[in-house]
Amino acid sequence: PYPMSKRPEIDLKGLLKYLALIGFILFAIFSRPILTIVTGSSTPLAVVEGYSMFPLLREGDLVFAYRPPPNDIHVGDIIIYKSLTGQLIIHRVIKVVVYNGEYYYVTKGDNNIVPDLSQFRGPGISYDRVEGKIVTLNGYVFKIPYLGYLSIWYHKR
Repeated sequence: PYPMSKRPEIDLKGLLKYLALIGFILFAIFSRPILTIVTGSSTPLAVVEGYSMFPLLREGDLVFAYRPPPNDIHVGDIIIYKSLTGQLIIHRVIKVVVYNGEYYYVTKGDNNIVPDLSQFRGPGISYDRVEGKIVTLNGYVFKIPYLGYLSIWYHKR
């Protein structure tokens, strides 16, 4: 129907952007169950809310986690754990305590003055409350800045 010179041109760059967006959305929808199996963590992705880990982690950062054995969590690692009320908290391990063969972690936000004493039962956070350890690459936290704002916005509407 169109002469060769009048055919509409396909914007390949724009098409690739839309395909990438669709791919990302599909990944976001289906990645959590797959990541849960692969990482052993029921929280393989977490969004940072608040400023307790500032400046390393900022509100809206998306972080990745896996669940290592209890003896693979060390001082300096950042973990995600369930608070006594069931909220997820992302803080740094400042001390590891082994008591009666059980692992406990003393944690504190980098921007906080004191450890998370109100969350302790026993000498710290017990391993059974640990959801995961934050993924690092060459000593740097693997995170995607700002992407978590989508989740924060969605849950606050």
